[in-house]
Amino acid sequence: MTDPVEREEIHHRQIELRFFRRTDGLYEVEGRLVDTKRHVFRRQLHHEDTLPGEPVHDIVVRLVIDDALLVHDAVAVMQATPFAVCSGAANTLAPLKGLRIGEGWGKRVRERLGGAASCTHIVELLGPMATTAFQGLAPQRIAQINEPHNEAMRRAKVDSCYAYAAEREVVAQLWPHLHRRQQPDEPSL
Repeated sequence: MTDPVEREEIHHRQIELRFFRRTDGLYEVEGRLVDTKRHVFRRQLHHEDTLPGEPVHDIVVRLVIDDALLVHDAVAVMQATPFAVCSGAANTLAPLKGLRIGEGWGKRVRERLGGAASCTHIVELLGPMATTAFQGLAPQRIAQINEPHNEAMRRAKVDSCYAYAAEREVVAQLWPHLHRRQQPDEPSL
């Protein structure tokens, strides 16, 4: 962190992400984005001030997915928006149905919902919602990756992040055959 300097909060963005198991065998990942200001301000095209703490954005997005991360449904609720017309963006998520969360997710989302096709904040939420879904299903993936016939899953995990670097102790302990010894001239990891 930086050296402490006196500061004043101007804007507060809260993003809340949750993952649920449904009784029908599917899952829901829900994201909520709330923007508030610390001071009174006047929004464009408004004739009254927005008070401190009053949401400028309060947007909830819900994806219904299966255990293969395939999107079955996508809905949004625009509880607070800067302009009345923004509420129409809640009806723009149908192009997500049938997509699979995974590599290229962000690009595919932007192709379908980017720019004027939807709401910038909905598109913004869909990235961390995807990683929340991935984390929500982590126990199933961990069980699968350790099954003897899933060597391809193990190989794909190696070098996928800092902890799973082939040279680090996590890979050495989990999958010694995939561990790569650090070369003497390489910097220490």
